[in-house]
Amino acid sequence: MAALPVSVVIVSRDRPDALDLCLRGVAQLDYPAFEVIVVACPRGVVAATAHPEEARLKIIAFDEANISAARNLGIAHAAGEIVAFIDDDAVPEPTWLSHLAAPFADPEVMAAGGYVRGRNGIDYQWRARSVTGRGEERELALEGMSSRVLTPEPGVALKLQGTNMAHRRSVLAGMGGFDPAFRFFLDETDLDLRRADAGHAAAIVPLAQVHHGYAQSARRAADRTPRDLTEIGASMAVFLAKHCPDSAQGAAWKAFRAGQRHRLLDYMRRGPLAPDDVLRLLRGLERGRRDGLSRPIRPLAPIGMPESPFRPFPGRPGAPRAVLSGRVWNRAAMRRDAARRAARGEIVSAFRFSHTALYHRLRFHADGYWEQIGGLWGKSERQDSAVHPWFFASRLRAEIRRIAEIRGIENRSGEPSS
Repeated sequence: MAALPVSVVIVSRDRPDALDLCLRGVAQLDYPAFEVIVVACPRGVVAATAHPEEARLKIIAFDEANISAARNLGIAHAAGEIVAFIDDDAVPEPTWLSHLAAPFADPEVMAAGGYVRGRNGIDYQWRARSVTGRGEERELALEGMSSRVLTPEPGVALKLQGTNMAHRRSVLAGMGGFDPAFRFFLDETDLDLRRADAGHAAAIVPLAQVHHGYAQSARRAADRTPRDLTEIGASMAVFLAKHCPDSAQGAAWKAFRAGQRHRLLDYMRRGPLAPDDVLRLLRGLERGRRDGLSRPIRPLAPIGMPESPFRPFPGRPGAPRAVLSGRVWNRAAMRRDAARRAARGEIVSAFRFSHTALYHRLRFHADGYWEQIGGLWGKSERQDSAVHPWFFASRLRAEIRRIAEIRGIENRSGEPSS
C-alpha cells in the first residue's frame, strides 16, 4: 500500500533556535510522502527561510499568541490526507511519521498519538492517558510497543499530546480544527473530547516517538519553572464551560487549582520560586479564569480545501544508518565523523561511554546526528538496576537494541570512530 501523504505542521513563536533544530530533525524523517508547514512569528520565519530546503517548506507568517489559530492556519494550507503536529521545541525520531501514519490505513481511525521522551532523551515524559470533561486524567496501562486502536467511551477520550499527534484532515477540517478560545493549553484536549463525542476511533502508537525539550517561553523558564498561569487558567475555564456539567464545574475548578498550587509549592521547596511568586502566579490563574469565563463559546466553522497544493519535502526515505562508538578520549573525532556522515545523508547514532556509573543522556546534535553519552556502568532506562557490570561491547549492543526500532537500525555492533 502506498504511503499516505502527510502534512507536518510546526507552530513556532519566539524560539528560532529551537525551530532550527526541530527542522533539522524533521529533515531526517524516513517517510516517502510528507510536506512541512511552518506557522511562525517574524523571528521564526527568518529561521525557517535560512533552512537549506527553504524552497520546499510552506512558511506561513503569523504573529499572534494563539496556538489554536496558528494550527488552524496550518490545517488550511495542509494538502496531505493526514495532518501531523510537532512543537518547535521537539525533535522526531527518524521513523516517527512511518509509525504515526500507519494506523490510518484503517479507515475507522481518525487520530493517532505517540510517546514523548523528556529532556534527558531517555525517560518518557508522556505515554498514554485518558481524559474526562472534568479535566481528570488517567494513565492507560498499555503493555508492549504495538499500536492500539481505542474506541471512545461516553465522556472519556484518548488524550493526545500536541507535540506528537496526527489527524485525518477531512475529519479535522470538518470539525473546524482547534477552538481559538484556547490560546494556549487544553486546545488539543478540547479537540480530543469533541472527536470522542463524535464517536471517532483513535490510536496510540508507542513507536511514534519525539523528544520534547520544554524550551523556555513567556510562560515557563528554561528549568520549567512557571512564569505565568493566566492563559492556563483561562483555558481551563473555557474547557469546563464546554465539557463539564454545570453542577460539577465548581468542584472541578477547585481540584485543578489545588493541583496547580501543589505544583507551585513543589517549585518553592526546590528553590526556583519564592512565596510571593506562588501568590502572584495563583492570582494570575484566577485572573485567567475570569477572562476565560468571559470568552464566548461559538460553533466552529469547517476549514475548507487546502489553500496550496501538496509540496513534497525530501526527508531521508531509505537513508543508510551509521552507528559509531567510542570512549571519552574519542569525543572530538567521533563528532567530526558523525557530522560528516550526517552531511552526506546518513542517519547517525553515536554512543560514547566513560568508565563511570553516570546516567545516560541522549540528544539530537545541531550538526544532525544522535549522540548518547554516559557511564559504561550507568543507567540508561532509569528503572534499571543502579550499577550493571557491563563490558563495552555488550553495553553497546544493549543500547543499540533499545533504540533500534525507533531509529530504524538493523542489527549492528557499532563502528569505532578513529
